[in-house]
Parts: sequence; structure tokens; C-alpha cells
Amino acid sequence: MENSLLDRRTAPGAAAGKGVREGKRENIVKARGLRKSYGKLRALDGVELNIATGSISGLIGPNGAGKTTVLKALLGLIDVQGDLEVAGMDPRAARHRLMDEVCFIADVGILPGWMTSRQLLDHVERVHFRFDRDRAEKLLATTEIPANKRIRALSKGMVTQLHLSVVMAIDASLLVLDEPTLGLDIMYRKTFYDRLLNDYYDGRRTIIISTHQVEEIEHLLTHLLFIDKGRIVLDLSLQAMAEHYVEVAVDPEQREAARRLGPMHSRELLGQLVCIYGGVARRQIEVLGEARTPAVADLFVARLAGEKGRQSEGNQHES
Repeated sequence: MENSLLDRRTAPGAAAGKGVREGKRENIVKARGLRKSYGKLRALDGVELNIATGSISGLIGPNGAGKTTVLKALLGLIDVQGDLEVAGMDPRAARHRLMDEVCFIADVGILPGWMTSRQLLDHVERVHFRFDRDRAEKLLATTEIPANKRIRALSKGMVTQLHLSVVMAIDASLLVLDEPTLGLDIMYRKTFYDRLLNDYYDGRRTIIISTHQVEEIEHLLTHLLFIDKGRIVLDLSLQAMAEHYVEVAVDPEQREAARRLGPMHSRELLGQLVCIYGGVARRQIEVLGEARTPAVADLFVARLAGEKGRQSEGNQHES
């Protein structure tokens, strides 16, 4: 859990009125030119971010694209170059105070194995003034986690559920989730995301979710962030996505016309040509076949395929 949860020692009066709670900010996250290298590996290469207060943003990218590095930068867990502001603070200079505003669940959550779940609630209640114990107990009541069993003896799924229940009971301005349902079966994953939307999200909290299970979070999202090789390659709202991108299952007699229109990506699906277009008038596309808004996962594949194509062309020109 890093020390975002267990190491809080701030008294209620010490940080009240600080950070985002002083007044509504248009963007809770602002980043300009973020760069981070590990030796010769450039993990972040000029990342630009504007994440609106009250949004639910999906940070999506392949393995090694820089997702976790971005999240660690936002939390002040690593030092980066560039301009960065989270909840009105620079995470590199004010991480302790920032943790009053932010909760974080990593892809590998760490909880003290010697504690029972009841002892964990006792501890968090003592150290985090925004922790709502009643809410945590209600969330845990929907699970099969025993109150007096040591955490080290719980299954991986139960540990994840316990972690989620505790974090969701903290009144944070920003919730950062890095593969939050790792280790849970499909039933618990669906329950968590339903609860996140219905019981936690209230329109003022901001949520950033990084996950490979794109299909499971698509219905939650208000904003998309695609990252590849340390760069943000797509940054737009779900509404803008629906207005700008169109997918069409092409009628057999329209295959050549579909290709001439210049799709950003195409594939064969059960013998039918399926194309995705960006920035093309919908009326031009609808004559080709059944038009619809592409799924986030399909748009992700299309954008990354386009990025690789442009990079390949650039390399050929250079040579």
C-alpha cells in the first residue's frame, strides 16, 4: 500500500482546507514535459496531461509503455523532470500533504501480514482522519473475509478485497488504481467496478485507472489516455471519441470503397472487413455498412498500429 495508507500521521486540523478542497479546480492533474529515464531506457518522453476534476480516466498502454511510471510520478514516488501539479501541489515537494488528498492501490498491494482485518481497520482509523470505518465495515460485510484471521493467511483475492474496501472508505479527492482487481475472479471484479461507480464515485472525486482489462472498465470511463513508449498518443473524452472515431462492418460490395476512404486500421472478422476511421464524416462511412462507435480496446489497437506505421516510415526516410 506504499505509505499512502499506513503511514499517515496528519491530525484532522493540520490539512483541512488544503489542496483541492480549498475550491474547485478545473484540472486536478496538470503535467508538462514529464521525462524519466532508467539508464538508456526513456520511460517517460515528454508526457503531457490534463485530468479534469471529477473525471474517471483510463490510462491504457502495453506492457512497458510507462503507465506505472506516470502513476508513481503523480504520487511523488519517483522524481521526474518537467512541470507537475496534483491537487494543487507538486508531488515531489509535498508528498506527505498530498497523501491527505490521494489514495493509491498498486498492482501488487502490500498489507501487514501479522494484522487481522479488524486490526487493520483499527490502525487506519487512528492514522487517517478521512477514513470512514462504518463504510469499510459495510464493504467488508459483502465479502467472506473473517475479521480475526491474519492477513497472511488470506487468499490473494481476499487480500485485494480487503485493500479495496479500506481505500474506498477514505474520502480522497483522487483515487489512483493500478490494476486494482488483480487476483480477483470475474464475479468480484464486476462487483468492485459496480461498487466503484455506484457507491464511491460522486462526481467530485477523480479516479485514474490503469488496467489491461479494458473491456471491464470501458463503461466507467469519461476520459481516455493512451500511452506508448513513454508518450501520450491519445487524450480525449469518451464523448469526443464517439464524435471523432467510427467503426464500420463493411458490406461485401463496398470493400474497395472502404479502402479508398483511408481507414486508420482494418481487420478481417469472420470473413467481413471491419474498418476504423478517424476524422471522416459519418455520412461518408454509413454508406459502407453498419457504422458504430469502436470499442476502446479496438481503438487502442488501431492507434498503436498507426503509431508503429508512422515510426516505421520515419525510420525508412532517415535511412
